[in-house]
Amino acid sequence: MTPARKLLAAALLLAFASFLPALAQDASGSKDSPLISRYPGSHITNYATHDFDQFQLPVGAVTPKGEPKFQTIEGRITRIVYADPAGRSSLEVYRNYESALKSAGFDPIYVCKADACGLSRFHSTSDWAVTWYGAGHYQFSGKVSRADGDIYVSLHVTPDETYLDLIQAKPMESGLVQAADLRNGIGKSGHIAVYGIHFDTARADLKPDSAATLQEISSMLKADPALKLYVVGHSDNVGAAPANLDLSRRRAAAVVQALTTQYGIAPNRLEAFGAGPYAPVAANDSDAGRALNRRVELVHQ
Repeated sequence: MTPARKLLAAALLLAFASFLPALAQDASGSKDSPLISRYPGSHITNYATHDFDQFQLPVGAVTPKGEPKFQTIEGRITRIVYADPAGRSSLEVYRNYESALKSAGFDPIYVCKADACGLSRFHSTSDWAVTWYGAGHYQFSGKVSRADGDIYVSLHVTPDETYLDLIQAKPMESGLVQAADLRNGIGKSGHIAVYGIHFDTARADLKPDSAATLQEISSMLKADPALKLYVVGHSDNVGAAPANLDLSRRRAAAVVQALTTQYGIAPNRLEAFGAGPYAPVAANDSDAGRALNRRVELVHQ
């Protein structure tokens, strides 16, 4: 190709590129939640996180007096605001997020759309403000129970944007799960993730700092003699899947052995099972997500 033709080709390429839409960039320092990914084609326009703050979770429609119904939650709050892709209805975007949240274990507390949420609502807790009314607005408030602190979600989808607020409730000052919390979580959803049981990397020997959590599990079982549990080990996806599956089985068995030999629980009330990396509760592409996936779950038999 002659120099003149090369120059002409470059000019045509530049002219063509000027007609292509620019790829939108996420806000600086922002990232997706490890619990739920974005709707395809969206980008983050706003991102904020506070280690401890208050959040007013919508739990009911605006009353005839114009008073919104909120539940105030204290804890770590993360807000992610997405610009939704063009050509997608807010209902389509909402249904996808709703399905993903339910798959991640979030139980609905309150859902509504358009005027059913109330003719207007102003969500005005410090940095966590949202205004909505009218057609094309959808709300999902939910909760997933975890032994290290319940996680609440407020999803609000508008015709142009999606507000995703995640609130990890402040754990007890002692930092320990209590038997009542375990029983309530199992009673509500049939299972609960426990993060206070610790092992060294790639090993199935219980670390001494697991004792307090094991004591609370035994107290729950002793308070309800009819309760039987599957003790299910879970892992992240680091390493080979067969090795992780075997490790999760051995860790679950170690928990069962400790509860039966050290805490006096009858062996016929517990059964160990390993799920390895096959039932994640978060994406494995971040340290936070992998930490959530490394867990022991207590499942009602």
